[in-house]
Amino acid sequence: MIDSKIQHLCEKIHIHRWPKDSPIWDDLVQKELDDSINKNPNKKQVTINENTIQIENFEFTTLKKIGITVPFFKKECTLIFEGRFGSLFAHVHVTIRSENYVDVFTELTSWKNKVFPNDS
Repeated sequence: MIDSKIQHLCEKIHIHRWPKDSPIWDDLVQKELDDSINKNPNKKQVTINENTIQIENFEFTTLKKIGITVPFFKKECTLIFEGRFGSLFAHVHVTIRSENYVDVFTELTSWKNKVFPNDS
C-alpha cells in the first residue's frame, strides 16, 4: 500500500483499445478520448491511487503489464500499462516531461514494486 497518491500533469497521453480481441469501442467513446486526452494539446491530470490510475475523467482499474521507462536523450519518463475503464480494455502511454524525470521514474517504480510486486 502506498502512503499517498501520486499526481502529475502530463504533456502526452495516448490511449487505445487493447488487446485487439477486446470489445470494440463505439465512436462516442473514441471521440471523447480523442477530444479530452489523445488529441488534446493541454496538460492532463494523472492521479495514481494504489491500484487505480485516473486520467482526467477516466478511471483505469485491473492494471497489468506496467512498464516505466526513461528514453535516451529526453528529460522525460513514460508509464505504460494495460487496464480497464468501465467495461472496456485499453493500453495507455503516459509521458511526463520534467527536469526531475529521474525522481519521477523512481517514484513510479517504487509504486509499481509495492502495489504490483509480481508484475514484470
